[in-house]
Amino acid sequence: MGIDTASTVTPASADDLRAAMVDRLRSWGGVHTAAVEAAMRAVPRHLFVPEAPLEQAYGPESVVTFRDEDGIAISSASGPGVVAVMLEQLDVRPGDRVLEIGAGTGYNAACLAELTGPSGSVTTIDIGEEIVEGARRSLATAGYDRVRVVHGDGADGYAGDAPYDRIIVTAGAWDVPPAWREQLAPGGRLVVPLRIRGVTRAVGLELDGQVWRSVSIEECGFMPMRGPGAVEELNLELPPSRGVRIRVDDGKPVSVVALAAALDAPPALAWSGVVVPWKPMVHLDFWLAGAAAEVCRIIVLSQAREAGLVDPIYSWGSMGCYTPNTFSYLIRRPAAGKDGQEMVELGACAYGPDRDRLATEVAERIRSWGRARDALSGIRIEIHPAGSTDRPAMITADKRHSRVFVLTEST
Repeated sequence: MGIDTASTVTPASADDLRAAMVDRLRSWGGVHTAAVEAAMRAVPRHLFVPEAPLEQAYGPESVVTFRDEDGIAISSASGPGVVAVMLEQLDVRPGDRVLEIGAGTGYNAACLAELTGPSGSVTTIDIGEEIVEGARRSLATAGYDRVRVVHGDGADGYAGDAPYDRIIVTAGAWDVPPAWREQLAPGGRLVVPLRIRGVTRAVGLELDGQVWRSVSIEECGFMPMRGPGAVEELNLELPPSRGVRIRVDDGKPVSVVALAAALDAPPALAWSGVVVPWKPMVHLDFWLAGAAAEVCRIIVLSQAREAGLVDPIYSWGSMGCYTPNTFSYLIRRPAAGKDGQEMVELGACAYGPDRDRLATEVAERIRSWGRARDALSGIRIEIHPAGSTDRPAMITADKRHSRVFVLTEST
């Protein structure tokens, strides 16, 4: 399996870069089992993204492979780190029957085939006909033609090869359709990037009767699922070409004209007093989802910074909140640290007529997160059938088929 017969690059150069990729993943903990390490060392990733330069194929970022008529990315090879983390969550065993929702380039299915071995089986399904054809070609070229590639709506699963020991979803899912539960074998596991009030997490789930209970939760980002039952994730630019985009979930209405007008007045800043090491802010976006305003992502281009927009917390932008005419996002400033450790104070910036109140509310959510962050490992997610009885939870999200609860140790 995995013999390079079609690439023009030398095997040594591809092998060296692939080895370096996996070494990086091991060094930060994305890969921690021998099985996943062996699978990622075996699969020639560059054959699944033949248009990409070799260094990009084995680099840390995702590689976009298909865009729609508006230029929006609809399929990609996920970054190797995301692939590794979700494969670890899935915990595939030799001989397992696996269903993948979202074929993409076929790379992830090839890794799954390595994990199941010849005694197992892998079925991957995608709603895009061109995507399916591309995945079939790449899998055949790389020597994984025993993977079944199906054209269809992943929300329906694929009953033809059910039941499955493992189901993995490689697109952002707004809901957990009944078909996934019905096609999972007893004792099986589902790993899905679940969208919850604008926040996405890769959740490892196992069934307890009719209730899905999380066994692992990892931060991630994914393009949303497509299809008749999908709930669209909106990516809207604030006119007139301000260099600011807002990304919203749950089908909520957004007035881009009103939010663009918010940029005409000075912002309000509110500092939280929460000082933390400058590293990923674990589950802070869940605390924003508990605010009264709707959760969003604010995407900021360089032209907006040049025009004077207050810098968001990350180079790409920030998680934030919005109302019909005001939006707020996270910001940071340097703070005193010990032993040379880089520290930052977290705060909120808001634009719009309700900027003072919204900035203050977001700063208070940061303080709430700061008080609770020592117990963040205790967060868990439960997915109950739609219409289930309410219960105390940090977040409750009602979907078409389910009711999602995000719980802490105290709930």
